[in-house]
Amino acid sequence: MNQETAAFTAQLNNPIRNFSALLSPTPRGARLARLLATEQLRSWGLPLNPAQHVVAELAANAATHGRVPGRDFRLTLYVVAATIRVEVTDTCGDRLPRPQSLAPDAESGRGLVLVDTLADRWGVVSGPPPRKTVWAEIDLLPPEHSGPYSGAPCALPQETREGKKPHQAPPLPPAETTATAQTHSRE
Repeated sequence: MNQETAAFTAQLNNPIRNFSALLSPTPRGARLARLLATEQLRSWGLPLNPAQHVVAELAANAATHGRVPGRDFRLTLYVVAATIRVEVTDTCGDRLPRPQSLAPDAESGRGLVLVDTLADRWGVVSGPPPRKTVWAEIDLLPPEHSGPYSGAPCALPQETREGKKPHQAPPLPPAETTATAQTHSRE
């Protein structure tokens, strides 16, 4: 294990960390959600990507599709073991998010497709009325380095999106190149 991986693993030994903020359902509130999440992850010594992109997409969706005048949305970050969980709660529980099929030249509507690609798991939890929470989880360690508690659903409510497949490790190279491939670190 190299020094960078050892230092990162030491950061994960901190039991449970969380951060929460109420933000206005506006483009400015969505931008602030991304900036606050980035700073919080940085202060915890955790990688910024892809979590900051997931926060940006979920917050933008809350500001665009979950906007109810006079009602804020909540951004919550949890870190449990080697999993970052991003939750965005808005007060428009009757409008559940769904990824859409879009024309190649469409200028918007790809947010949940990005979340689906970047997160290891994501879903929606309804209630209490009129709220809904869209959540996404990002595993910080690859599966071969995960401990027995990493990537666990954190004992938080789960409703996964049907058809979401876990990320697969790339196939191993042929036997003659295996020694070379093991010397490169994953970035």
